[in-house]
Amino acid sequence: MVETDRYCMDILAQTAAIRSAILGVEKLILENHAEHCVETAIQSGDPDEQRAKFGELIGLLQKASR
Repeated sequence: MVETDRYCMDILAQTAAIRSAILGVEKLILENHAEHCVETAIQSGDPDEQRAKFGELIGLLQKASR
């Protein structure tokens, strides 16, 4: 778009749409991790595995909120 000399507001609208799409993908990944990986760790009964998966989830949430 920049190369074709598009209007600045059009470019900004497109970058905003891209950011929104990426946030949507991040949300799906977080949900999947919680529903599958964390749930499996909880069901395993292994406290070390539970702490590890919960720590991963917290890390992902922190990264996603930046």
